[in-house]
Amino acid sequence: MTGPAVSWTVENNYVDARGEFQTADPDTMAAITACLAPEGNGRERRGIIALRQGAPFDIALPPEDFEEFDWQVSDARGCVAFGYGRDSKVRLPDENLAIGSYTLSLNTNSGTQRSFPVLVAPPMAYQPAFGSGRRHAWLLAVQLYAIRSDHNWGHGDFTDLRFLVEVAAKVGAAGVGLNPLHALPSGQASPYSPSSRLFLNPLYIDLDAVPEFPGLEACGLHDEVAALRRAVLIDYDKITAVKSKALGTAYRVFRQHSESRRRDDFESFRAERGPTLTRFAAFEVLKQRFGAAWWEWPLIWRQPSEAALSRLRQTADEEMTYEEYIQWLADRQLSACQTAARELNLSVGLYLDLAVGVEAAGADAWSAQDALTRGLSIGAPPDMFNPRGQNWGLVSFHPQALVDSNFLFFRQTLVATMRHAGAVRIDHALGLNRLYLIPHGQAAERGAYVRFPFEAMLAVVSQESVRSRCLVIGEDLGTVPPGVSETLQAWGVWSYLVAMFERGADGGFREPQQYAENAIVTFGTHDLPTLAGWIKGHDLTLRNAIGLAAGENARDRSTAYQNLLRALDRHDVGASEDGAFMAVMRYLARSRSRLMSVALEDVIGLEDQTNIPGTVSEHPNWRRRLPVNLEEFYVLGGFEPIASAMATEGRAS
Repeated sequence: MTGPAVSWTVENNYVDARGEFQTADPDTMAAITACLAPEGNGRERRGIIALRQGAPFDIALPPEDFEEFDWQVSDARGCVAFGYGRDSKVRLPDENLAIGSYTLSLNTNSGTQRSFPVLVAPPMAYQPAFGSGRRHAWLLAVQLYAIRSDHNWGHGDFTDLRFLVEVAAKVGAAGVGLNPLHALPSGQASPYSPSSRLFLNPLYIDLDAVPEFPGLEACGLHDEVAALRRAVLIDYDKITAVKSKALGTAYRVFRQHSESRRRDDFESFRAERGPTLTRFAAFEVLKQRFGAAWWEWPLIWRQPSEAALSRLRQTADEEMTYEEYIQWLADRQLSACQTAARELNLSVGLYLDLAVGVEAAGADAWSAQDALTRGLSIGAPPDMFNPRGQNWGLVSFHPQALVDSNFLFFRQTLVATMRHAGAVRIDHALGLNRLYLIPHGQAAERGAYVRFPFEAMLAVVSQESVRSRCLVIGEDLGTVPPGVSETLQAWGVWSYLVAMFERGADGGFREPQQYAENAIVTFGTHDLPTLAGWIKGHDLTLRNAIGLAAGENARDRSTAYQNLLRALDRHDVGASEDGAFMAVMRYLARSRSRLMSVALEDVIGLEDQTNIPGTVSEHPNWRRRLPVNLEEFYVLGGFEPIASAMATEGRAS
């Protein structure tokens, strides 16, 4: 039996990563409450009811004044069911309530009236079948921007992704896993700090695949692009400048000479994305016009009316249409990659990543101000790797706004990521249950957890997952409250298992049969050492050199590595013959987890990790390009060992 869940609360304590009890500072709790519910804003905390098909629709109501009552359930079309209840309990007729959103209205004999939003969800999120009766599969995981190839402009693009999809099909993988592809603020390198999660980063557009682009020579960009192709690190500013010039040229050709077929498709895209695209385009135009953070713009543009946006369209139509044009190009190129994956019978296809929040000064925060928090940043409390805590500088969904809007902006964010994906990873999925929020101006350790309507969030995830036929994987790492991972699993959201952390109390690595079945397993993540770097202790040396706490010393790492070798020996996976990488891959391939992710950096044998949390200029986070050419690596057989191992272990198609 379920009851109305409160939309949000600020928790006054939590258990940290060390297992120690921590109490939130009362001033911090008061500051967070003031941000979420400013005095006089009329935003009432409302409960919400989440129901799942396949289970009785039994509801336990708050006990006050509900001894006897009439009830009615309605949706946008009107009343769909009604009846009589008593003793604060009601059973709704599940045969009348399809998946969707409703309102439960209550009227008692004493005149009390209450109403609650109701979500009816599928029994669980979408569950994939891997084809040919197989239970297990693997994915090739890449940082797309880092790809080095014959044709790209110093930054991986969607043609590189198309090539990777074809590689995945040839080596027996079920798909390709990617970093977030969200639109980024100008100059931002981290794909996890987006301006918008609704739209794409145009740096992934392959200009050579755009019919309107006349070529590098015609645009006078040949030498600049040649230099970018030779670079070791990604120069985001230069690449942005070069691609902007090329896109501007293509756009002018499009406006003057495009085929009717392409113009019709462009208009279809504009209709598909509707007002959200208009607002995104307006933000990009205004950002270029005023430069500063949006809260410093002229007053009319800080929270513009529809009339103001209409006037902007009249005076800046060409500029706004340009922003819509480049989003169309990005969308259609990404769509072509997922279409190719389907045609090649990849059972997952594209596995995309959804960042946990957005930049406060970005497009989403401006466009959906009522839907997101103000004055608070998402982060994490202190742990062994980050003893001062983390402040990610991102804003989250406002928990009460979620309930009041039927989770509109959350739905739009999910749909935007799922529209060209067979699987989606929700970064920091614990945020569906609670987020560690830090008042602006405070140190990271001066935050507190805010609890969200967890079951309702999962109901929405399940609704959109089934609608899009998209597997959902929740990154459930970090400070995990009891029962949260189990609840995610119960709703069909798969776990994200990092073998580096899958160890027992004695430090020994867990046996493959101990891994969760509905999960994706990987050795590390973008925020952790590569396999080669971990084995050699390269990350410890680097962290010590830049003055960061490493969380362990060389002796600890040596002990951990010996524990890993013992685990490999127990399963006779050939550590001595093929080297540690292939042995670890075989070991993980034998796990119960239905999906396995293999990082391209590990296939190549890189020691440097993608990102070191807590650094800005000390390490080239998100900027290092792969040292090998992707096409050449494939032709020379670089993928053959991992393909052979996955086939031997029963994970290849």
